[in-house]
Amino acid sequence: QVQLVESGGGLVQAGGSLRLSCAASGRSFSYNTMAWYRQAPGKQREFVARVVSGRNTDYADSVKGRFTISRDNAKNTVYLQMNSLKPEDTAVYYCNARGAGAVDWGQGTQVTVSS
Repeated sequence: QVQLVESGGGLVQAGGSLRLSCAASGRSFSYNTMAWYRQAPGKQREFVARVVSGRNTDYADSVKGRFTISRDNAKNTVYLQMNSLKPEDTAVYYCNARGAGAVDWGQGTQVTVSS
């Protein structure tokens, strides 16, 4: 059974930090790309950050300099370190993984930033 299990979400004050984790299991291959997306109430899901081949990273302009994506290949886990959080970062954060033609999603974890 393919699973992407996110954790680490919660409620934090503006300026605070959170670290999200996403543990992948169930595939016979390693994902080429692992990423984070988010969806705020009433808005479309949007790209946040990705790591390709375990090293190349890419970020949405809105989070550059504040968020850092990383991957532990041995644990098949991707992380999102979120610093200097803003109320507009409030959303459900989803893990996304791609490889060998497969696209998998996690169930999402809520991040709420209070002002």
